[in-house]
Amino acid sequence: MNKVFNNITDSLSEEFKKYNLDEVVKLSLSKLDGYDLQINNLVKYKKREFFEELQVNILEKINKSEIFYTVDKNEAGFINLNLNHAFLMKNITNTEKDFKTNKRLKIIFDYGGPNIGKPLHVGHMRTLNIGRSLYNINSFIGNEVVSDIHLGDWGMPIAQIITYLERKDINVNTLDSSQLEVIYPKANEEYKENIEFKTRAQEINKLLNNNDQHLLQLWGSIKNISIKSLEENFKILGHNFDYWLGESDVNDLIPRMIEKLIKDKKIKEDDGALISVEDKDPKVLITKSDKSYLYITTDLATVLYRQENIGYDKALYIVDNRQSLHFNQLFDSIKFFNFNNLDHEHISYGTLNDIKGNPFKTRDGGTKPLSELFEETYNYIEKINNSLDKSTISELTNSVLTYSDLITNRKTDYKFNLEKFTNTNGKTGIYVQYSHVRAKKLINNFKNPNNNLNALILNDTDKQLLSKLFLFGYFLDQSTSLNEPHHLANYLYEISNLFNQFYENEKLSDIRDSAHISSKLYITNLFLTTSSNVMFCLGILPVNKM
Repeated sequence: MNKVFNNITDSLSEEFKKYNLDEVVKLSLSKLDGYDLQINNLVKYKKREFFEELQVNILEKINKSEIFYTVDKNEAGFINLNLNHAFLMKNITNTEKDFKTNKRLKIIFDYGGPNIGKPLHVGHMRTLNIGRSLYNINSFIGNEVVSDIHLGDWGMPIAQIITYLERKDINVNTLDSSQLEVIYPKANEEYKENIEFKTRAQEINKLLNNNDQHLLQLWGSIKNISIKSLEENFKILGHNFDYWLGESDVNDLIPRMIEKLIKDKKIKEDDGALISVEDKDPKVLITKSDKSYLYITTDLATVLYRQENIGYDKALYIVDNRQSLHFNQLFDSIKFFNFNNLDHEHISYGTLNDIKGNPFKTRDGGTKPLSELFEETYNYIEKINNSLDKSTISELTNSVLTYSDLITNRKTDYKFNLEKFTNTNGKTGIYVQYSHVRAKKLINNFKNPNNNLNALILNDTDKQLLSKLFLFGYFLDQSTSLNEPHHLANYLYEISNLFNQFYENEKLSDIRDSAHISSKLYITNLFLTTSSNVMFCLGILPVNKM
Protein backbone atom coordinates (compact mmCIF):
# COMPACT_ATOMS: atom_id res chain seq x y z
CA MET A 1 0.00 0.00 0.00
CA ASN A 2 2.88 2.36 0.66
CA LYS A 3 3.69 2.04 -3.03
CA VAL A 4 0.42 3.81 -3.84
CA PHE A 5 1.25 6.73 -1.55
CA ASN A 6 4.86 6.83 -2.75
CA ASN A 7 3.74 6.96 -6.37
CA ILE A 8 1.69 10.05 -5.60
CA THR A 9 4.36 11.82 -3.56
CA ASP A 10 6.97 10.99 -6.21
CA SER A 11 4.76 12.46 -8.94
CA LEU A 12 4.26 15.61 -6.82
CA SER A 13 8.00 15.88 -6.29
CA GLU A 14 8.38 15.83 -10.09
CA GLU A 15 6.18 18.94 -10.29
CA PHE A 16 8.68 20.80 -8.13
CA LYS A 17 11.54 19.69 -10.39
CA LYS A 18 9.88 21.54 -13.30
CA TYR A 19 10.79 24.71 -11.37
CA ASN A 20 14.32 23.46 -10.60
CA LEU A 21 13.36 22.68 -7.01
CA ASP A 22 14.78 19.56 -5.37
CA GLU A 23 11.79 19.02 -3.08
CA VAL A 24 10.86 15.60 -1.65
CA VAL A 25 7.12 15.65 -0.98
CA LYS A 26 6.05 13.93 2.24
CA LEU A 27 2.64 13.45 3.79
CA SER A 28 2.20 14.43 7.41
CA LEU A 29 -0.76 14.24 9.77
CA SER A 30 -3.06 17.21 9.31
CA LYS A 31 -3.22 19.78 12.09
CA LEU A 32 -6.80 20.68 11.08
CA ASP A 33 -9.81 18.86 12.47
CA GLY A 34 -11.70 16.96 9.81
CA TYR A 35 -8.67 16.21 7.63
CA ASP A 36 -6.39 13.19 7.52
CA LEU A 37 -3.17 14.37 5.91
CA GLN A 38 -1.23 17.49 5.09
CA ILE A 39 1.37 18.53 2.49
CA ASN A 40 3.66 21.35 3.65
CA ASN A 41 6.23 21.55 0.86
CA LEU A 42 4.67 24.59 -0.85
CA VAL A 43 4.79 26.87 2.20
CA LYS A 44 8.40 28.02 1.74
CA TYR A 45 7.66 29.15 -1.86
CA LYS A 46 4.66 31.37 -1.06
CA LYS A 47 6.42 34.56 -2.21
CA ARG A 48 7.84 33.09 -5.42
CA GLU A 49 6.28 34.12 -8.72
CA PHE A 50 5.46 30.54 -9.68
CA PHE A 51 3.67 29.72 -6.40
CA GLU A 52 0.06 29.82 -7.63
CA GLU A 53 0.87 27.96 -10.84
CA LEU A 54 2.71 25.21 -8.96
CA GLN A 55 -0.10 24.97 -6.40
CA VAL A 56 -2.68 24.50 -9.18
CA ASN A 57 -0.55 21.77 -10.80
CA ILE A 58 -0.15 19.98 -7.44
CA LEU A 59 -3.89 20.13 -6.71
CA GLU A 60 -4.70 18.85 -10.20
CA LYS A 61 -2.55 15.75 -9.69
CA ILE A 62 -4.04 15.09 -6.25
CA ASN A 63 -7.60 15.40 -7.52
CA LYS A 64 -6.92 12.87 -10.28
CA SER A 65 -5.87 10.29 -7.68
CA GLU A 66 -8.27 7.57 -6.55
CA ILE A 67 -6.97 7.89 -2.99
CA PHE A 68 -8.16 11.37 -2.00
CA TYR A 69 -11.64 12.87 -2.18
CA THR A 70 -11.42 16.16 -0.27
CA VAL A 71 -8.70 18.72 -0.71
CA ASP A 72 -8.37 22.05 1.10
CA LYS A 73 -5.75 24.67 0.30
CA ASN A 74 -4.97 27.94 1.98
CA GLU A 75 -3.02 31.07 1.13
CA ALA A 76 -0.03 29.98 3.22
CA GLY A 77 0.47 26.99 0.95
CA PHE A 78 -0.71 24.16 3.23
CA ILE A 79 -2.71 21.46 1.46
CA ASN A 80 -5.02 19.31 3.60
CA LEU A 81 -6.30 15.97 2.33
CA ASN A 82 -8.89 13.33 3.17
CA LEU A 83 -8.76 9.70 2.13
CA ASN A 84 -11.37 8.44 -0.30
CA HIS A 85 -13.51 6.05 1.74
CA ALA A 86 -14.42 3.90 -1.23
CA PHE A 87 -10.71 3.27 -1.69
CA LEU A 88 -10.28 2.86 2.06
CA MET A 89 -13.00 0.22 2.39
CA LYS A 90 -11.48 -1.83 -0.43
CA ASN A 91 -8.01 -1.82 1.14
CA ILE A 92 -8.57 -1.68 4.90
CA THR A 93 -7.75 -5.35 5.52
CA ASN A 94 -3.99 -4.87 5.56
CA THR A 95 -2.06 -7.65 7.26
CA GLU A 96 1.42 -7.61 8.76
CA LYS A 97 2.88 -9.09 5.58
CA ASP A 98 1.99 -5.81 3.85
CA PHE A 99 4.51 -4.03 6.06
CA LYS A 100 7.45 -6.38 5.45
CA THR A 101 10.52 -5.17 3.59
CA ASN A 102 11.22 -6.46 0.10
CA LYS A 103 14.96 -6.47 0.73
CA ARG A 104 15.93 -8.08 4.04
CA LEU A 105 19.06 -6.57 5.59
CA LYS A 106 21.18 -7.51 8.56
CA ILE A 107 21.62 -4.34 10.61
CA ILE A 108 23.83 -3.74 13.65
CA PHE A 109 22.55 -1.11 16.08
CA ASP A 110 25.40 0.37 18.11
CA TYR A 111 23.91 2.26 21.05
CA GLY A 112 23.98 2.65 24.81
CA GLY A 113 27.74 3.02 25.14
CA PRO A 114 28.08 3.19 28.95
CA ASN A 115 31.51 3.29 30.56
CA ILE A 116 32.30 0.73 33.25
CA GLY A 117 32.83 2.26 36.66
CA LYS A 118 30.26 4.97 35.93
CA PRO A 119 26.48 4.90 36.45
CA LEU A 120 23.93 5.20 33.65
CA HIS A 121 22.98 8.86 33.56
CA VAL A 122 20.25 10.90 31.85
CA GLY A 123 22.58 11.47 28.90
CA HIS A 124 22.13 7.78 28.05
CA MET A 125 18.35 7.98 27.84
CA ARG A 126 18.09 9.17 24.25
CA THR A 127 20.56 6.68 22.80
CA LEU A 128 18.75 3.87 24.64
CA ASN A 129 15.26 4.93 23.56
CA ILE A 130 16.10 5.79 19.96
CA GLY A 131 18.33 2.72 19.56
CA ARG A 132 15.69 0.32 20.92
CA SER A 133 12.97 1.88 18.78
CA LEU A 134 14.95 1.66 15.53
CA TYR A 135 15.89 -1.92 16.44
CA ASN A 136 12.21 -2.82 17.00
CA ILE A 137 11.01 -0.99 13.87
CA ASN A 138 13.47 -2.87 11.69
CA SER A 139 12.60 -6.14 13.40
CA PHE A 140 8.91 -5.47 12.73
CA ILE A 141 9.43 -4.94 9.00
CA GLY A 142 11.48 -8.13 8.71
CA ASN A 143 15.12 -7.06 8.82
CA GLU A 144 17.63 -9.14 10.79
CA VAL A 145 18.57 -6.96 13.75
CA VAL A 146 21.55 -7.09 16.10
CA SER A 147 22.16 -4.73 19.03
CA ASP A 148 25.58 -4.09 20.55
CA ILE A 149 25.95 -2.00 23.70
CA HIS A 150 29.61 -1.16 22.84
CA LEU A 151 30.96 -0.78 26.37
CA GLY A 152 33.65 1.73 27.24
CA ASP A 153 35.69 -0.85 29.17
CA TRP A 154 39.30 0.00 28.38
CA GLY A 155 41.81 2.78 28.39
CA MET A 156 42.78 5.57 30.76
CA PRO A 157 39.53 5.72 32.81
CA ILE A 158 40.16 2.12 33.90
CA ALA A 159 43.78 2.91 34.71
CA GLN A 160 42.63 5.85 36.83
CA ILE A 161 40.27 3.65 38.87
CA ILE A 162 42.97 1.02 39.45
CA THR A 163 45.47 3.70 40.47
CA TYR A 164 42.98 5.08 42.98
CA LEU A 165 42.32 1.62 44.45
CA GLU A 166 46.06 1.04 44.68
CA ARG A 167 46.86 4.37 46.40
CA LYS A 168 43.94 4.08 48.84
CA ASP A 169 44.66 0.40 49.49
CA ILE A 170 41.09 -0.60 48.61
CA ASN A 171 40.34 -4.27 47.97
CA VAL A 172 38.27 -4.50 44.77
CA ASN A 173 36.51 -7.59 46.14
CA THR A 174 34.86 -5.46 48.83
CA LEU A 175 33.34 -3.02 46.35
CA ASP A 176 29.82 -2.77 45.03
CA SER A 177 28.65 -0.66 42.08
CA SER A 178 27.59 2.34 44.19
CA GLN A 179 31.06 2.56 45.77
CA LEU A 180 32.73 2.16 42.39
CA GLU A 181 30.62 4.97 40.96
CA VAL A 182 31.85 7.29 43.70
CA ILE A 183 35.47 6.33 43.08
CA TYR A 184 35.46 7.14 39.35
CA PRO A 185 35.03 10.96 39.62
CA LYS A 186 37.53 11.08 42.52
CA ALA A 187 40.07 9.18 40.44
CA ASN A 188 39.51 11.47 37.47
CA GLU A 189 40.02 14.53 39.67
CA GLU A 190 43.25 13.09 41.10
CA TYR A 191 44.47 12.42 37.57
CA LYS A 192 43.99 16.10 36.66
CA GLU A 193 45.54 17.58 39.81
CA ASN A 194 48.18 15.10 41.04
CA ILE A 195 51.23 14.58 38.80
CA GLU A 196 52.32 11.45 40.69
CA PHE A 197 48.86 9.97 40.33
CA LYS A 198 48.84 10.82 36.62
CA THR A 199 52.26 9.26 36.03
CA ARG A 200 51.23 6.05 37.79
CA ALA A 201 47.92 5.88 35.89
CA GLN A 202 49.79 6.22 32.58
CA GLU A 203 52.15 3.45 33.69
CA ILE A 204 49.23 1.18 34.63
CA ASN A 205 47.56 1.89 31.29
CA LYS A 206 50.71 0.72 29.46
CA LEU A 207 50.96 -2.37 31.66
CA LEU A 208 47.33 -3.25 30.91
CA ASN A 209 48.03 -2.97 27.19
CA ASN A 210 51.00 -5.29 27.75
CA ASN A 211 48.72 -7.88 29.42
CA ASP A 212 49.91 -7.55 33.01
CA GLN A 213 48.03 -10.45 34.61
CA HIS A 214 47.51 -8.88 38.05
CA LEU A 215 46.11 -5.69 36.56
CA LEU A 216 43.95 -7.65 34.13
CA GLN A 217 42.39 -9.45 37.09
CA LEU A 218 41.60 -6.11 38.75
CA TRP A 219 40.13 -4.83 35.49
CA GLY A 220 37.99 -7.99 35.18
CA SER A 221 36.61 -7.51 38.71
CA ILE A 222 35.76 -3.85 38.03
CA LYS A 223 34.08 -4.80 34.77
CA ASN A 224 31.99 -7.54 36.39
CA ILE A 225 30.75 -5.18 39.11
CA SER A 226 29.73 -2.60 36.49
CA ILE A 227 28.03 -5.07 34.17
CA LYS A 228 25.99 -6.54 37.01
CA SER A 229 24.77 -3.04 37.89
CA LEU A 230 24.02 -2.21 34.25
CA GLU A 231 22.04 -5.41 33.79
CA GLU A 232 19.93 -4.61 36.86
CA ASN A 233 19.23 -1.09 35.58
CA PHE A 234 18.40 -2.27 32.06
CA LYS A 235 15.97 -4.84 33.45
CA ILE A 236 14.08 -2.06 35.24
CA LEU A 237 14.19 0.20 32.16
CA GLY A 238 13.15 -2.55 29.73
CA HIS A 239 16.31 -2.71 27.61
CA ASN A 240 18.08 -5.78 26.23
CA PHE A 241 21.17 -6.24 24.10
CA ASP A 242 22.24 -9.09 21.83
CA TYR A 243 25.94 -8.34 22.33
CA TRP A 244 27.82 -6.87 25.27
CA LEU A 245 31.03 -6.19 23.38
CA GLY A 246 33.44 -3.54 24.50
CA GLU A 247 36.59 -1.76 23.43
CA SER A 248 38.65 -4.51 25.08
CA ASP A 249 37.29 -7.15 22.68
CA VAL A 250 39.34 -5.71 19.83
CA ASN A 251 42.64 -5.32 21.71
CA ASP A 252 44.21 -8.32 20.00
CA LEU A 253 43.00 -7.17 16.60
CA ILE A 254 44.44 -3.63 16.70
CA PRO A 255 48.17 -4.50 16.28
CA ARG A 256 47.33 -6.63 13.22
CA MET A 257 45.19 -3.81 11.81
CA ILE A 258 47.94 -1.23 12.30
CA GLU A 259 50.58 -3.52 10.79
CA LYS A 260 48.47 -3.95 7.64
CA LEU A 261 47.74 -0.23 7.36
CA ILE A 262 51.46 0.52 7.55
CA LYS A 263 52.17 -2.15 4.95
CA ASP A 264 49.49 -0.73 2.64
CA LYS A 265 50.93 2.76 3.18
CA LYS A 266 47.62 4.04 4.51
CA ILE A 267 49.16 5.43 7.71
CA LYS A 268 52.56 6.94 8.54
CA GLU A 269 54.60 8.03 11.54
CA ASP A 270 54.46 11.68 12.55
CA ASP A 271 56.42 12.80 15.65
CA GLY A 272 56.06 9.33 17.11
CA ALA A 273 52.33 9.15 16.42
CA LEU A 274 50.63 7.23 13.60
CA ILE A 275 48.34 9.24 11.33
CA SER A 276 46.29 8.54 8.21
CA VAL A 277 47.90 9.68 4.94
CA GLU A 278 44.48 10.61 3.57
CA ASP A 279 44.43 14.20 2.34
CA LYS A 280 42.06 15.46 5.01
CA ASP A 281 42.18 18.19 7.60
CA PRO A 282 42.28 17.53 10.49
CA LYS A 283 44.44 14.45 10.10
CA VAL A 284 43.07 11.22 11.54
CA LEU A 285 45.22 10.12 14.49
CA ILE A 286 45.47 6.32 14.88
CA THR A 287 47.92 6.14 17.82
CA LYS A 288 49.39 8.83 20.03
CA SER A 289 53.13 9.39 20.35
CA ASP A 290 53.14 7.11 23.42
CA LYS A 291 51.53 4.40 21.21
CA SER A 292 48.25 4.53 23.13
CA TYR A 293 45.02 4.13 21.19
CA LEU A 294 42.20 6.57 20.55
CA TYR A 295 38.44 6.07 20.19
CA ILE A 296 38.75 5.96 16.43
CA THR A 297 41.38 3.21 16.72
CA THR A 298 39.03 0.89 18.61
CA ASP A 299 36.05 1.90 16.44
CA LEU A 300 37.97 0.98 13.28
CA ALA A 301 39.00 -2.35 14.80
CA THR A 302 35.38 -2.92 15.86
CA VAL A 303 34.30 -2.57 12.21
CA LEU A 304 36.73 -5.35 11.30
CA TYR A 305 35.65 -7.47 14.28
CA ARG A 306 31.98 -7.21 13.37
CA GLN A 307 32.68 -7.98 9.74
CA GLU A 308 34.66 -11.09 10.66
CA ASN A 309 32.54 -12.37 13.59
CA ILE A 310 28.98 -11.11 13.14
CA GLY A 311 28.48 -10.10 9.52
CA TYR A 312 26.18 -7.26 8.51
CA ASP A 313 24.87 -5.12 5.66
CA LYS A 314 24.48 -1.91 7.60
CA ALA A 315 25.66 -0.46 10.91
CA LEU A 316 23.82 2.37 12.67
CA TYR A 317 25.60 4.32 15.43
CA ILE A 318 23.06 6.02 17.72
CA VAL A 319 25.23 8.67 19.35
CA ASP A 320 24.57 12.35 20.12
CA ASN A 321 25.18 15.28 17.78
CA ARG A 322 28.45 16.27 19.43
CA GLN A 323 30.20 13.21 17.97
CA SER A 324 29.46 14.09 14.34
CA LEU A 325 33.08 14.94 13.50
CA HIS A 326 34.27 11.65 14.97
CA PHE A 327 31.87 9.63 12.84
CA ASN A 328 32.63 11.60 9.70
CA GLN A 329 36.29 10.73 10.23
CA LEU A 330 35.45 7.11 11.04
CA PHE A 331 33.34 6.57 7.91
CA ASP A 332 35.86 8.34 5.67
CA SER A 333 38.64 6.18 7.14
CA ILE A 334 36.67 2.95 6.61
CA LYS A 335 36.48 3.79 2.90
CA PHE A 336 40.03 5.05 2.62
CA PHE A 337 41.46 1.99 4.39
CA ASN A 338 39.37 -0.30 2.15
CA PHE A 339 37.88 -2.10 5.13
CA ASN A 340 34.54 -2.76 3.44
CA ASN A 341 31.92 -1.14 1.23
CA LEU A 342 29.08 -1.67 3.70
CA ASP A 343 26.67 1.04 4.84
CA HIS A 344 27.56 2.94 8.02
CA GLU A 345 25.46 5.80 9.37
CA HIS A 346 25.55 8.09 12.38
CA ILE A 347 22.06 8.51 13.85
CA SER A 348 22.59 11.72 15.78
CA TYR A 349 20.31 13.31 18.37
CA GLY A 350 19.95 16.41 20.52
CA THR A 351 20.29 16.67 24.27
CA LEU A 352 17.83 16.02 27.08
CA ASN A 353 17.68 18.97 29.49
CA ASP A 354 15.85 19.83 32.69
CA ILE A 355 12.68 21.95 32.72
CA LYS A 356 14.75 25.17 32.62
CA GLY A 357 16.72 24.00 29.59
CA ASN A 358 19.90 23.25 31.54
CA PRO A 359 21.79 19.93 31.63
CA PHE A 360 20.41 17.52 34.24
CA LYS A 361 22.48 17.68 37.41
CA THR A 362 22.34 16.22 40.90
CA ARG A 363 22.20 18.49 43.93
CA ASP A 364 25.96 18.34 44.28
CA GLY A 365 26.47 19.26 40.62
CA GLY A 366 27.15 15.81 39.17
CA THR A 367 25.38 14.32 36.19
CA LYS A 368 21.99 12.96 37.20
CA PRO A 369 21.81 9.11 37.22
CA LEU A 370 19.09 7.65 35.01
CA SER A 371 17.90 5.53 37.95
CA GLU A 372 17.19 8.75 39.86
CA LEU A 373 15.04 10.13 37.02
CA PHE A 374 13.18 6.80 36.90
CA GLU A 375 12.57 6.93 40.66
CA GLU A 376 11.31 10.52 40.55
CA THR A 377 8.93 9.69 37.69
CA TYR A 378 7.76 6.48 39.41
CA ASN A 379 7.01 8.33 42.66
CA TYR A 380 5.10 11.06 40.85
CA ILE A 381 2.92 8.55 38.95
CA GLU A 382 2.33 6.57 42.13
CA LYS A 383 1.19 9.75 43.90
CA ILE A 384 -1.43 10.56 41.24
CA ASN A 385 -2.43 6.91 40.63
CA ASN A 386 -2.09 5.28 44.06
CA SER A 387 -4.58 2.49 43.26
CA LEU A 388 -2.24 0.89 40.70
CA ASP A 389 0.10 -2.00 41.49
CA LYS A 390 3.88 -1.56 41.41
CA SER A 391 4.35 -3.46 38.15
CA THR A 392 1.86 -1.24 36.31
CA ILE A 393 3.41 1.94 37.75
CA SER A 394 6.84 0.72 36.64
CA GLU A 395 5.60 0.14 33.07
CA LEU A 396 3.86 3.52 33.04
CA THR A 397 7.12 5.11 34.21
CA ASN A 398 8.97 3.54 31.30
CA SER A 399 6.17 4.65 28.97
CA VAL A 400 6.62 8.24 30.13
CA LEU A 401 10.42 8.16 29.83
CA THR A 402 10.22 6.53 26.40
CA TYR A 403 7.30 8.35 24.79
CA SER A 404 8.29 11.85 25.93
CA ASP A 405 11.69 11.21 24.37
CA LEU A 406 10.58 9.66 21.08
CA ILE A 407 7.80 12.10 20.25
CA THR A 408 10.50 14.75 19.91
CA ASN A 409 12.38 14.84 16.60
CA ARG A 410 15.66 13.14 17.51
CA LYS A 411 17.66 15.97 15.92
CA THR A 412 16.42 18.57 18.40
CA ASP A 413 16.99 19.20 22.11
CA TYR A 414 14.08 19.02 24.51
CA LYS A 415 13.18 19.81 28.13
CA PHE A 416 11.96 17.10 30.46
CA ASN A 417 8.80 18.32 32.16
CA LEU A 418 7.59 15.69 34.62
CA GLU A 419 4.18 17.24 35.20
CA LYS A 420 3.54 17.71 31.48
CA PHE A 421 4.77 14.25 30.46
CA THR A 422 2.62 12.46 33.05
CA ASN A 423 -0.57 14.30 32.13
CA THR A 424 -3.60 12.14 31.35
CA ASN A 425 -4.35 14.39 28.38
CA GLY A 426 -2.12 15.43 25.52
CA LYS A 427 0.87 13.80 23.90
CA THR A 428 2.02 11.62 26.78
CA GLY A 429 2.83 7.98 27.46
CA ILE A 430 0.03 7.97 30.06
CA TYR A 431 -2.55 9.13 27.51
CA VAL A 432 -1.73 6.54 24.83
CA GLN A 433 -1.70 3.78 27.46
CA TYR A 434 -5.11 4.94 28.73
CA SER A 435 -6.59 4.73 25.21
CA HIS A 436 -5.19 1.24 24.74
CA VAL A 437 -6.62 0.03 28.06
CA ARG A 438 -10.00 1.51 27.14
CA ALA A 439 -10.04 -0.47 23.90
CA LYS A 440 -9.11 -3.69 25.71
CA LYS A 441 -11.95 -3.23 28.21
CA LEU A 442 -14.41 -2.58 25.40
CA ILE A 443 -13.48 -5.80 23.60
CA ASN A 444 -13.48 -7.82 26.82
CA ASN A 445 -17.04 -6.74 27.57
CA PHE A 446 -18.22 -8.73 24.55
CA LYS A 447 -17.94 -12.49 24.49
CA ASN A 448 -17.35 -13.94 21.03
CA PRO A 449 -17.82 -10.59 19.30
CA ASN A 450 -18.81 -10.53 15.65
CA ASN A 451 -16.26 -8.26 13.99
CA ASN A 452 -17.40 -7.14 10.57
CA LEU A 453 -17.15 -3.74 8.98
CA ASN A 454 -20.37 -2.33 7.61
CA ALA A 455 -19.69 0.85 5.65
CA LEU A 456 -23.34 1.89 5.88
CA ILE A 457 -23.16 2.27 9.65
CA LEU A 458 -20.08 4.47 9.88
CA ASN A 459 -20.38 8.02 11.19
CA ASP A 460 -17.82 10.76 10.52
CA THR A 461 -15.75 9.93 13.61
CA ASP A 462 -15.64 6.25 12.62
CA LYS A 463 -14.47 7.13 9.13
CA GLN A 464 -11.80 9.50 10.39
CA LEU A 465 -10.41 6.90 12.81
CA LEU A 466 -10.42 4.24 10.08
CA SER A 467 -8.55 6.60 7.77
CA LYS A 468 -5.87 7.20 10.36
CA LEU A 469 -5.55 3.48 11.13
CA PHE A 470 -5.13 2.85 7.43
CA LEU A 471 -2.06 5.12 7.41
CA PHE A 472 0.05 3.01 9.81
CA GLY A 473 2.14 1.59 6.99
CA TYR A 474 2.95 5.03 5.61
CA PHE A 475 4.24 6.42 8.92
CA LEU A 476 6.04 3.17 9.64
CA ASP A 477 7.82 3.68 6.33
CA GLN A 478 8.68 7.28 7.29
CA SER A 479 10.23 6.21 10.59
CA THR A 480 12.12 3.40 8.88
CA SER A 481 13.51 5.30 5.91
CA LEU A 482 14.50 8.39 7.94
CA ASN A 483 15.46 6.58 11.18
CA GLU A 484 13.09 8.93 13.00
CA PRO A 485 10.74 7.30 15.53
CA HIS A 486 8.83 10.54 16.15
CA HIS A 487 6.67 9.95 13.06
CA LEU A 488 5.24 6.83 14.71
CA ALA A 489 5.09 8.45 18.15
CA ASN A 490 2.98 11.33 16.80
CA TYR A 491 0.87 8.87 14.85
CA LEU A 492 0.17 6.90 18.05
CA TYR A 493 -1.14 10.04 19.73
CA GLU A 494 -3.38 10.85 16.74
CA ILE A 495 -5.04 7.42 16.64
CA SER A 496 -5.33 7.35 20.44
CA ASN A 497 -7.01 10.75 20.44
CA LEU A 498 -9.41 9.73 17.67
CA PHE A 499 -10.20 6.46 19.42
CA ASN A 500 -11.20 8.37 22.56
CA GLN A 501 -13.54 10.52 20.47
CA PHE A 502 -14.87 7.35 18.84
CA TYR A 503 -15.35 5.75 22.29
CA GLU A 504 -17.18 8.72 23.81
CA ASN A 505 -19.20 9.66 20.73
CA GLU A 506 -21.40 6.57 20.72
CA LYS A 507 -21.65 4.14 23.65
CA LEU A 508 -21.83 0.49 22.61
CA SER A 509 -24.15 -0.23 25.53
CA ASP A 510 -26.71 2.10 23.93
CA ILE A 511 -26.60 0.41 20.50
CA ARG A 512 -29.13 -2.31 19.76
CA ASP A 513 -28.38 -3.04 16.11
CA SER A 514 -25.97 -6.03 15.82
CA ALA A 515 -24.43 -4.84 12.52
CA HIS A 516 -23.74 -1.47 14.09
CA ILE A 517 -22.09 -3.11 17.13
CA SER A 518 -20.09 -5.34 14.82
CA SER A 519 -18.68 -2.31 12.96
CA LYS A 520 -17.72 -0.65 16.24
CA LEU A 521 -15.94 -3.76 17.47
CA TYR A 522 -14.12 -4.16 14.16
CA ILE A 523 -12.75 -0.63 14.41
CA THR A 524 -11.83 -1.15 18.09
CA ASN A 525 -9.93 -4.35 17.28
CA LEU A 526 -8.14 -2.61 14.44
CA PHE A 527 -7.16 0.20 16.79
CA LEU A 528 -5.88 -2.33 19.36
CA THR A 529 -3.80 -4.15 16.75
CA THR A 530 -2.38 -0.94 15.31
CA SER A 531 -1.60 0.71 18.65
CA SER A 532 0.02 -2.54 19.87
CA ASN A 533 2.22 -2.61 16.76
CA VAL A 534 3.20 1.04 17.18
CA MET A 535 3.97 0.53 20.87
CA PHE A 536 6.19 -2.42 20.01
CA CYS A 537 8.03 -0.29 17.45
CA LEU A 538 8.56 2.45 20.03
CA GLY A 539 9.64 0.07 22.79
CA ILE A 540 6.56 0.60 24.99
CA LEU A 541 4.92 -2.32 26.77
CA PRO A 542 1.09 -1.95 26.92
CA VAL A 543 -0.38 -2.10 30.42
CA ASN A 544 -3.54 -4.06 31.25
CA LYS A 545 -5.20 -1.60 33.60
CA MET A 546 -5.18 2.04 34.64
